[in-house]
Amino acid sequence: MAIDVLIADDHEVVRAGLRSLFQGTDVRIVAEATGGDAALKLAKKHKPDLVLLDVRMPDGNGLDCLARIKLDLADTPVVMFSSFDNPTYVARAVALGASGYLSKGTGRDELVSAIKTAASGETIWSREELRRVTGALAAPRNGSEHEVSLTKRESEVLKQLAFGLTNKEIAQSLGISYETVKEHVQHILRKIGVSDRTQAAVWAVRKGLA
Repeated sequence: MAIDVLIADDHEVVRAGLRSLFQGTDVRIVAEATGGDAALKLAKKHKPDLVLLDVRMPDGNGLDCLARIKLDLADTPVVMFSSFDNPTYVARAVALGASGYLSKGTGRDELVSAIKTAASGETIWSREELRRVTGALAAPRNGSEHEVSLTKRESEVLKQLAFGLTNKEIAQSLGISYETVKEHVQHILRKIGVSDRTQAAVWAVRKGLA
């Protein structure tokens, strides 16, 4: 039985590669998007068996799209598909309800098998992946039960951090120095009561800030 899949990736070569990989398999691509905004619209239109989402895309990133799909199409399995082995991305994907997180280096047989498993409603998270983010997901919520007072700039930095950006990327995005970003990150971690960036990202997701 064919599995209808929506793929979202801003690189034509990746989408073409997936089309080629899925030829002769049970996986059928029913729609393609180049950004998260378009992916959400196409998901609502086609109601695929599974959505395969890139993380970093210019027109609506994949993690935001994941959150919106889970709000509007809660039963639709979503698998993140990325070249970035970023623990913050993985933690956010777990927290937002993704069925799994696959590397773009995944082989054909493994990819098809993972899609079949996820489309059936099962998780494809590996023990190693879950172990990497368990600390973040189970982090003591110091500060989550009461109001945390972040400055406007700290809130901006936290949002960028939750998107998985490095301090250098945050500095470039906000037009501030690298050292200033480091100071803001340390203040944020202390205020919300977590020990690292991944935990901060999960906290931000839980609080609806990212």
